Amino acid sequence: MNRQPAAVLLCAVSILVVGCAVQGRPFEKAYLPSGAAVIYVYRPYSYAGSLLRPSVTCGEETARIGPGGYRAFVVPAGQVVCSVQTETADEVEIHTQPGVVYYIREEIGWGVLTGHPHLNPMDIDRAQTEIQSCCVLEP
Repeated sequence: MNRQPAAVLLCAVSILVVGCAVQGRPFEKAYLPSGAAVIYVYRPYSYAGSLLRPSVTCGEETARIGPGGYRAFVVPAGQVVCSVQTETADEVEIHTQPGVVYYIREEIGWGVLTGHPHLNPMDIDRAQTEIQSCCVLEP
């Protein structure tokens, strides 16, 4: 029995799966200056939509977050809009308080031609569990 084609296929799939995840340091809390808040936008690893990295904007900063990655946005206290857009758009408004941490999970839903990004505010307990498996998005 010839196992060579199966081994080649297994190697190719492994390379594709590993190549799609964000590489970086594991989750670390961001420095929080006085009078500011931090919004962690994270994207748990999922193979579905793994090639998409839509731009996420929170306040004045923008980042592209891949599967298994996160980004800490340090924002001034007040009304902050976080948005993501491809062929569709989604946004979340947060009234931030100084010294408070907020979490938003980015998910890629199914679309006709490309995935549709969604931003979902998360409760602290669930978000802290999920973000532990994410790596920091290196600038």
